[in-house]
Amino acid sequence: MIKRIAVFCGASKGHDDTYVKEAYALGKYLAEHQIELVFGAGSVGIMGAIQEGVLDYGGRVIGVMPKFLDEREITSQKVSELILVDSMHERKQKMSDLADAFVMAPGGAGSLEEFFEIYSWAQIGLHQKPIGIYNTKQFFNPLQNLIEHMIKEGFIDEKYTHLARLYETPESLLEGLKNAKPISTRTYD
Repeated sequence: MIKRIAVFCGASKGHDDTYVKEAYALGKYLAEHQIELVFGAGSVGIMGAIQEGVLDYGGRVIGVMPKFLDEREITSQKVSELILVDSMHERKQKMSDLADAFVMAPGGAGSLEEFFEIYSWAQIGLHQKPIGIYNTKQFFNPLQNLIEHMIKEGFIDEKYTHLARLYETPESLLEGLKNAKPISTRTYD
């Protein structure tokens, strides 16, 4: 059962308001389904929009923020619970520990880095939690093409083809996460 979802996403909002609107809709949907948000505790961009959606509809948010970023005053003051950690590595580990599933929403290099760490952790058996990609405006289609290319070229095993699927709506995303099947751990030849 999914009670908490860690969302990796941008502190920027992008050039199209659709990204913010869809992030807010995702937050609203999580709250309406009593799913807590675990996120990077940022108050701006896509992070801020998802948080607002959750909070505006009575949900709970847990923010995990490294102390050095908290000192830059970008930490949301609206979180239900704030956990301060010493490093980015500790942040990702704490978010992983707290979450029952993972979602990547539009963002930049940091979002990709967080996503690929969780993706690779699943490959080597560190977790069997479902992973989804919230594909607002087909933002992640190029990433899907890259993963398919890596599989075709033999750098990712074919059994990981559906390790992280793309979803266009909050409804399909949550349904996909709930129905995800664990994938066996990678073996090396």
